[in-house]
Amino acid sequence: MLVFGPACGFILGSFCTKIYVDAVFIDTSKLDITPDDPRWIGAWWGGFLLCGALLFFSSLPMFGFPQSLPPRPEHAGESEQAMLPDRDYERPKPSNGVLRHALDAESSTTCFQQLRVIPKVTKHLLSNPVFTCIILAACMEIAVVAGFAAFLGKYLEQQFNLTTSSANQLLGMTAIPCACLGIFLGGLLVKKLSLSALGAIRMAMLVNLVSTACYVSFLFLGCDTGPVAGVTVPYGNNSTPTSSLDPYSPCNNNCECQTDSFTPVCGADGVTYLSACFAGCSSTNLSGCSCLSSVPAENATVVPGKCPSPGCEEAFLTFLCVMCVCSMIGAMAQTPSVIILIRTVSPELKSYALGVLFLLLRLLGFIPPPLIFGAGIDSTCLFWSTFCGEQGACALYDNVVYRYLYVSIAIALKSFAFILYTTTWQCLRKNYKRYIKNHEGGLSTIGDVCSHLPNVLSFLKRDEFQMFVCVIL
Repeated sequence: MLVFGPACGFILGSFCTKIYVDAVFIDTSKLDITPDDPRWIGAWWGGFLLCGALLFFSSLPMFGFPQSLPPRPEHAGESEQAMLPDRDYERPKPSNGVLRHALDAESSTTCFQQLRVIPKVTKHLLSNPVFTCIILAACMEIAVVAGFAAFLGKYLEQQFNLTTSSANQLLGMTAIPCACLGIFLGGLLVKKLSLSALGAIRMAMLVNLVSTACYVSFLFLGCDTGPVAGVTVPYGNNSTPTSSLDPYSPCNNNCECQTDSFTPVCGADGVTYLSACFAGCSSTNLSGCSCLSSVPAENATVVPGKCPSPGCEEAFLTFLCVMCVCSMIGAMAQTPSVIILIRTVSPELKSYALGVLFLLLRLLGFIPPPLIFGAGIDSTCLFWSTFCGEQGACALYDNVVYRYLYVSIAIALKSFAFILYTTTWQCLRKNYKRYIKNHEGGLSTIGDVCSHLPNVLSFLKRDEFQMFVCVIL
């Protein structure tokens, strides 16, 4: 269910970015720019206000909850007992996962004593190689999502010349719903196939390999930057660039062009210019552009936007299909990973183990990756805008280097996750019973049956006991 949040967020962001940022204070009918213009800034604040209001009002009913939940009745219903693992329903279980009697409050440990145990318990958990490898693999998988998805909208804008609203809308309507489907299918396969921890890790390895192959295909799906006057090719020439490239040329020296904003235009010569000013256009109807020296003067016109790249639309459709498949398959590894994590720790430490998982996911999976991806993307910038002599945002990227670096970081993280999955598989294959605390699956030996008989018989009523004896005989 958590995945539906980002899906709705992308769609909400797409709606908000179609509204001008200062629409509340100005008359937008007098604006001479549209959402397709690179200078357009959407109402980024709208989603924060709406989601903040929803969070506030949804928190109000929580004040109606009691300070502590009442203990479960001693004779719970059969349906309730059937859903509870082992003997947890016999005694109330507090939030820290330690079983104790409801009336034994005075013998319970203090908060300070519990805090002193945390380092020892954490060391005990992290000393388990299966537990550590699975958590680190989950961090690598989340790092791909956190870093790759954080800049995916920007990536679509740069690679396929999409608008911000279109990119957000496509992400919210395609990739994220496919991820929801993948999570559901992963859980369904684990349940229907009754996978053991060893089978679950094999499934995670297979899913990781397939999704990594999808990421490799992204290296070949994209559009080139194309010829940009003064940045990738010299003025008056769209062939191989020379060593001296400068946005300022004798054809636009008298125009006093500014680099504080990026408003690209496509010339009749098939070359993109940083703005109509840099193209040397002297009239407001974008004609009479003196820098278009390779075309007749009467045809020296430009149109807003970058020049389209051949085959870019087909590459985008292929990219979108592969992205959907990659999102669905990659998300299928989530349930097997959690299954292994739960089965590799003792029952009284499961809740704390999940706490360690979520802590490390946020520390390693959500914080560093966007910084790493962002630094890599900035390194591919070809032209930086300037404002009052200071460097501003990147105005133009090298799309090929951008694509290779952006996708390669994701592939490296996925590969590291595969190595961790393989290490987990080796540990489980060599010593399965050492790492798996509750041995799932059939009981293969008489010794196993005898060791579990007292626990099994304690749950059976008289008629169920007779049936159990018949089955055993």
